[in-house]
Amino acid sequence: MKRSEINARMRAAVAFFDAHCFRLPPYAYWSPAEWRAKGHEADEIRRCGMGWDLTDFGSGDFERVGLLLFTLRNGVPGEERSTRPYAEKVMIVGVGQVTPWHYHASKQEDIINRGGGDLVIDLSHADAGRRLLDTPVSVSVDGTRRIVPARGRVVLRPGESITLYQGLAHTFQAAHAPALVGEVSSVNDDRTDNYFIEPVGRFPAIEPDAEPLYLLCNEYPEAAAGAAAAPAAGAAANETGPGRPPG
Repeated sequence: MKRSEINARMRAAVAFFDAHCFRLPPYAYWSPAEWRAKGHEADEIRRCGMGWDLTDFGSGDFERVGLLLFTLRNGVPGEERSTRPYAEKVMIVGVGQVTPWHYHASKQEDIINRGGGDLVIDLSHADAGRRLLDTPVSVSVDGTRRIVPARGRVVLRPGESITLYQGLAHTFQAAHAPALVGEVSSVNDDRTDNYFIEPVGRFPAIEPDAEPLYLLCNEYPEAAAGAAAAPAAGAAANETGPGRPPG
């Protein structure tokens, strides 16, 4: 993906979040220069992979196959007691924009339609060879048990949610309008716990045709040596207010 395209989609995402009265945390708007100046006070964000995440899954066609996410909170696999044992993401899913078939071996998640269009999820069991099986699927939709056929479909309207357990393969896209989608889960590890049915690239190869607007969660620099400590809680934010992009 071109960096200029990533920048444009980040700007559009901020506008979409604003339209749905959803606010991102302040670090969402740290510039690359601000990140380079950050010391160990920002290590939790770095280690837990929190922040912007945008991918076309190697398709070269983000609008057809792709996803924009922001990880709001997360722990570190194997260190849940010292970090946190849960994660939360917010996603923007486009109309007809597919997230390819995949499952998670460790992560259990709730997917919540927070607003906008419908979220269309197809479900299937998969075997150890990453082949979809022809067996019915039992899932919980807002606490109500539902049985769907293999590769069957569940449509979540705004306010509805589904629980996806470990090993349950799924693919999704929005219908009628882009969907604001939430995810609440056990600790998330996108580097090792995404098992795609067909091989894809989880993180995009980036063509640097522009400077980054904001860094992706896998691009953070190491802590700056001798960087100043974080400002005390309650310190004045810039004039745009906390959690808002400048200018």
